[in-house]
Amino acid sequence: MITKYDNYTYVNDDGDNYKKYANLTTEPNRWILEPLGIWPLKRGSTEVSWKDRCFRRGKSGIFYFLMIFVFISCAPYVILEVENIYDKLKLTGPLSFCAMAILKYIFLTIRKEEIQCCIESIEMDWKKTTHFEDERIMIEKVYSGRRLVTICIVFTYGAASFYYIVLPLTSGKVLAPDMNITYRPVPFPVASFLMDIRYSPTNEIVIFIQCLYGFAAHSIAAGACSLAAVFTMHACGQLQVLMNWLEHLLDGREDMCSNVDERMASIIQQHVRTLNFISLTENLLHEVSLVEVVGCTLNMCLLGYYCIMEWNKTERLGCLTYGIILTSVTFNIFIFCYIGELLMEQCKILGERSYAIDWYRLPGKKSQPLILLIAMSRTTTKLTAGNFMELSLSSFSDIIKSSVAYLNMLRTLT
Repeated sequence: MITKYDNYTYVNDDGDNYKKYANLTTEPNRWILEPLGIWPLKRGSTEVSWKDRCFRRGKSGIFYFLMIFVFISCAPYVILEVENIYDKLKLTGPLSFCAMAILKYIFLTIRKEEIQCCIESIEMDWKKTTHFEDERIMIEKVYSGRRLVTICIVFTYGAASFYYIVLPLTSGKVLAPDMNITYRPVPFPVASFLMDIRYSPTNEIVIFIQCLYGFAAHSIAAGACSLAAVFTMHACGQLQVLMNWLEHLLDGREDMCSNVDERMASIIQQHVRTLNFISLTENLLHEVSLVEVVGCTLNMCLLGYYCIMEWNKTERLGCLTYGIILTSVTFNIFIFCYIGELLMEQCKILGERSYAIDWYRLPGKKSQPLILLIAMSRTTTKLTAGNFMELSLSSFSDIIKSSVAYLNMLRTLT
């Protein structure tokens, strides 16, 4: 059956058409995570050779090397060689972002199994979808998730481009009068006892390595954000499909069973599947969310401080660069909190819709399962940051307040 709705065409058949829509759902995640070696290989796939597996492990090893090299080479420089307080703080933010990238990469690598389970669950949900109303709801959520990911990518890579390319190139070369040489400044200075980066080709090699690191670190940030956005929007789509089923519980629909009991059973099964998917997404993201919340709170404070100091020094390009990075960091944590709020709101609406249908028309005690559905909707799994804090717009407000409070404290102390 081919059904047209607005600008989309849905094709329902017994083939593998559902895989096309499942691929459309997870495509942004795969584009970002596959180059990082995080995207899981399909379970039971015979097409993946040992060379592909070795290549993926090699990519992971390279990215670990890049992040650890940058952190280990710069941290001693900050501790031992930098005396000015502002210069120390100016490198503390990038180093904390590097530590965040390492932790998120570790957690995402460990959670490959959960990512694979989420992908398989998405494929199964698309396979079970046969009615054009349900498909319309799901495709709308797919494009909502893709829009969030696109905005995240623009901000994330835009910030990386300014910090790792524009700012170093426009700063000009640095003169070392004691040795009568000039060299390009690097985003992350290296401790002198490790290597002298003022000479060529060491200077160019270190700049190249740090630019690769910048791509890796910001790709990890964008990848974590894209997983949260796409998987949560899919869960919200499934909840809306469930609400659509509830509207047709009493009178049925052409693709539904003719028996009320069977329709009720299908609704309960769908609700359980959706709750399991939400729980799986929470299990996948709660460590990454905790790193994001703690790291973004610190980085928003430091980036705000950098913007103020660069503005006072009339360094307009530096102020613009840090302002763009601040916008990127703020938007990333906003996405985590926004989708958490959206998920809680959809669960709440599901409970309200369950009560709003004409349940009193159901004969006997057939309306009793709705009580359990309403109760589960009010106590359902939520997205959290390490099981310490719920991700919601209220939490985002608290993060902003904390960052501003730390910023005022930092300005007072310095």
